[in-house]
Amino acid sequence: MSLTSRVASIFSSASSNPQREHSKSFELVDDGQSEGEGVVRDISFGATGSRSNTMASQEDEEEARPPYLHSMIAGGIGGTTGDLLMHSLDTVKTRQQGDPHIPPKYTSMSSSYSTILKQEGIRRGLYGGWIPALLGSFPGTIIFFGTYEYSKRHMIDSGITPQIAYLTSGFLADGAASFVYVPSEVLKTRLQLQGRYNNPYFKSGYNYKGTAHAARTIVRQEGFSALFHGYKATIFRDLPFSALQFTFYEQGQTWARQWKQSRDIGLPLELLTGAAAGGLAGVITCPLDVVKTRIQTQVNTPTSPVVKTVPQHPSSATTHVSNPKTTAGSQAQPSALKQQIRSISTSSPSTHTPRPGCMSLDTSSVVTGLKLLYKNEGIAGWFRGVGPRFVWTSVQSGCMLFLYQSILRQLELHPLSGSSETPL
Repeated sequence: MSLTSRVASIFSSASSNPQREHSKSFELVDDGQSEGEGVVRDISFGATGSRSNTMASQEDEEEARPPYLHSMIAGGIGGTTGDLLMHSLDTVKTRQQGDPHIPPKYTSMSSSYSTILKQEGIRRGLYGGWIPALLGSFPGTIIFFGTYEYSKRHMIDSGITPQIAYLTSGFLADGAASFVYVPSEVLKTRLQLQGRYNNPYFKSGYNYKGTAHAARTIVRQEGFSALFHGYKATIFRDLPFSALQFTFYEQGQTWARQWKQSRDIGLPLELLTGAAAGGLAGVITCPLDVVKTRIQTQVNTPTSPVVKTVPQHPSSATTHVSNPKTTAGSQAQPSALKQQIRSISTSSPSTHTPRPGCMSLDTSSVVTGLKLLYKNEGIAGWFRGVGPRFVWTSVQSGCMLFLYQSILRQLELHPLSGSSETPL
């Protein structure tokens, strides 16, 4: 066969199957057997182009690596903005979870919003506790995104599958940030629950003049460890959530870029990938959210007399008997302290509100709580409040990750001084 006929057959086969036109390449070499003829060597990586796709994804990964400082700043601003945008919903959910009134004062979402707004306003009402939320969210998200990017890049460079790297990095990042955001969430949640100082509309058991006064009072009356109340239950819920959220987000971004054939996937897809990642992670971790809320709101719900606390302080009991003049004051202090340590939600809002009369788990074990819930309420018990949780996590995640990408692009166009070097 002549060289001309061979080349013609190549083009005819390529035109008959246009889908493979870009996945195959050919090289004409001289085989030294006949003058004027050559051999067409197929140097493609297969019909599916798997190897070329892998190389393209690796190049895209390298290209999409901003400096660590950019990631941390963009993550801090994006995460904090998302948290503050949803703070009013957080407040309403916190009031519903920690409402000690019978019957409960706050029931439906709309009536709770209108009641708090009408009685207490925006700053002290719906946005109560926004200062500790800001103080915890910004450094917490900076630590999260810095840890996430560092661990993700090093694991991928070490040959670990990207999906496993995303999942593991989410675990590590949330664990590193938890030492900052959990204490701030304790302060934020208590201030949200109390509303304004000496609030006449809602008796929560908490009454602080402000963030600094709340921190001093908690440490003085309950000890420094009280700032980490609910840490274990919070970690059990938030670590899997963050890991799944960023695994879904990274995969969604990859699919969107492949579909658009560009790194710039546009506003709709940016919002969709972020919201879908948060919403799916929120639904999957809903059972952990339900158990966390039940543990933190119901372990101490049965009202018990103050006398039960006396055996732990025998000296106080002696004082009560020997000095009748101080009996009233001595009993008031344990009662007030008992109110202060009442268990409530202490992290980003649990979107499950326990129904009146629902069973008390009476355990601090998340695994035991899951078993008890399934035994008594079935699968439906695991997924109570899944609708509000899906809305919360999808909106917050969509806002945060969209702002994260937008700020990264702006920093790429206008780099900070000293941060334009190539990241590790």
